[in-house]
Amino acid sequence: MAATGVHAQTPKQPTLQIPVSGISTSSGCYSSYANMTMHKPISADRMSTASCIIACRDDGFWLAAMHGGQCLCGFALPPKKDLVDDSQCNQPCPAYPPEACGGLESYSIYNVGTQLQINRYDPASSSSAGGSSNAASPTSPQPSPPNNGGGGATIIETAVTTEPPSSQKGGPSVAGIAAGVVVGVVAAAAIIGGVLFFFKRKRNSEIEEEHRRNAAVNAFISGSKPPSSHGSISMTDSRLDPVIAHRRMSDGSIADNEDYSRRILRVTNA
Repeated sequence: MAATGVHAQTPKQPTLQIPVSGISTSSGCYSSYANMTMHKPISADRMSTASCIIACRDDGFWLAAMHGGQCLCGFALPPKKDLVDDSQCNQPCPAYPPEACGGLESYSIYNVGTQLQINRYDPASSSSAGGSSNAASPTSPQPSPPNNGGGGATIIETAVTTEPPSSQKGGPSVAGIAAGVVVGVVAAAAIIGGVLFFFKRKRNSEIEEEHRRNAAVNAFISGSKPPSSHGSISMTDSRLDPVIAHRRMSDGSIADNEDYSRRILRVTNA
């Protein structure tokens, strides 16, 4: 009877590839997983590089990492110093053994094809460095190290930053704006009132001055003195005027007891 030998197929880690939009490409084999987070468990009969890549891409992540039967997702690549030889990613995927799903202490990382330029995680500053400045990584939760054993539950702690209420944010005070509007309206009303009062007083002065001029003209025409500023009327006899005393013609009268409605005889000194 001939003996039949069964040879296990060695899983293969794809070499480092240039990212292509819409296509998943290998980002290499790494000894760390940066700040990636553990994805919800994928059953062993489905766990492969393709299933992990699809799960991470559907959840909006840029990277997918495999470590045995675990699937991790994230936005930043591990530091370049953690890039190791592809032969260290030699652990077969549960659902498809020809593919490598990391190794005992290594991770198979793939670009899911939605972001071509991805920064590297810098554990010293807790921020990504390198890559394009336009490819800023969004904030991602900090994971606990993946559980390499079986059966244990993985707990992920996520730091949540709460936004302060809009009422506590800086901004112009409503009360201050209202007070400024009221002060402005009052000031404008005071200025307008002052201008109207000035013109009204000036107009009254002009009317009073015009009245005085008219009274003076009327008094001159009638031969009497104009009324004084106090409103009193002078009853001085025009015949007592020293100017008239040197005139050759009379003032138009002969006697005080004559009727002034009749024609007046004018007398001229020869």
